[in-house]
Amino acid sequence: MSSIKGILFDKDGTLVDFQATWFAIGDLLALQAAAGDRAKADALMEAAGYDFGKKCFKADSVFAAGTNADIVALWYPEATAEDRRKMTIGFDRFTAEEGAKQSVPLPGSQDAITRLHGLGFRLGVATNDSTGGAEKTLLELGVAQMFDAAFGYDAVANPKPAPDAIYAFSDLTGLKPWEIAMVGDNRHDLEMARAGGAGLAVAVLSGTGTRETLAPMADVVLDSIADLPGFLAAREFA
Repeated sequence: MSSIKGILFDKDGTLVDFQATWFAIGDLLALQAAAGDRAKADALMEAAGYDFGKKCFKADSVFAAGTNADIVALWYPEATAEDRRKMTIGFDRFTAEEGAKQSVPLPGSQDAITRLHGLGFRLGVATNDSTGGAEKTLLELGVAQMFDAAFGYDAVANPKPAPDAIYAFSDLTGLKPWEIAMVGDNRHDLEMARAGGAGLAVAVLSGTGTRETLAPMADVVLDSIADLPGFLAAREFA
């Protein structure tokens, strides 16, 4: 059993409440893409993974696991590659600011981060949001000083589920991949953990994923990262 010395966290659904943080932002962007047409905007939201019946984002959907570039490609299929590139930059800027300002921390997440940092774990974020968005959110949550780095989809050659962020965190900290735990609420997070040779793949049920979809790929399934310090302590002395 590998000794874990570093932890990479997904952001949305792991550190912050995905539904509470992102619905209004996504809805506004969809309405803009639909030129103010409410019915079309709802259709775009559904296409990207919002379930209006259950009032939640679907697990592993474009919203839940994709990048801003993925959303732009889905919502603007007729746009040229250059136009999509420019729109993605605009999405990144808007979501970085609004995602941070409207971020709702999950219960116990800030306390868990403080405890883990105090125990000496190296901490990082691996997200398919932009790097700027992740950094601004950590500042808004008051925990940025405890993290070594945040890796957005624009900080690596290949975003999740590719293992690039694990390797980048390994290079930055000097830790081996098997000394790193990856924590997230979607299959992309666990797929990245496996592809990168992470020492531990931790699923949390605080986001869009379910136990049924996550358990087959996870070493452990926790309710949220509030349970992570206790789990790691028990594992270390097992």
